[in-house]
Amino acid sequence: MTSAASSPQAVRTETSASSATASAAARTPRLGSRDVAFIAVFAALAAALSAVPGIPTGGSGVPITLQTIGIALCGMVLGPLRGFLAALLYVALGLLGLPIFSNFSGGLGVLAGGSAGYVLSFPLYALICGLLARWAVKRLTGPRLWCVLALGGLLGSFLTNHPGGILGMSINLDLTLQQALFADMAFWPGDVLKNLLAAVLAVTVHRAFPAVLVRR
Repeated sequence: MTSAASSPQAVRTETSASSATASAAARTPRLGSRDVAFIAVFAALAAALSAVPGIPTGGSGVPITLQTIGIALCGMVLGPLRGFLAALLYVALGLLGLPIFSNFSGGLGVLAGGSAGYVLSFPLYALICGLLARWAVKRLTGPRLWCVLALGGLLGSFLTNHPGGILGMSINLDLTLQQALFADMAFWPGDVLKNLLAAVLAVTVHRAFPAVLVRR
């Protein structure tokens, strides 16, 4: 009698547990073939933009390049997880030896140069761009979306890319933090323009392909 009376409650408990498990699984990010393809394409885009000749900046030896547009687009278009993974893939392939960094450089030797901090910060830069993009694309359109994406790109850059670059130049080029900061300031005007351009491109992509940021 006790077993029979308790069985409905047990069934309800098992049903609730199954529902909770299914709900948790639904919230867990999973990468499908479509996501993997996007990650590979945007890592290749960052590599292609890096192939454009950079502008020398003088003593730091770190040129102004277009690769940060590619990294910003990884986050602005793909969102935080896939954008982070696309930037991480790009960095990993470069460190493994592919000549896909600025001036066709690659390999672990990059970590001993002035650009090491910039390169290592790329995945975090894309992550912050992606977090703001995921919020903005669901709520905003047109010029407002462009403004938020551009400001998000600048925020991500000045929270991750520039501090990482300053620290890397200070360590690898034997500069004081103040000297490294002054060297980094040469990149600020270009960084503003590149994030504005990346936001324009990202808005264009989201307008043409509104489902690109929707992960199934």
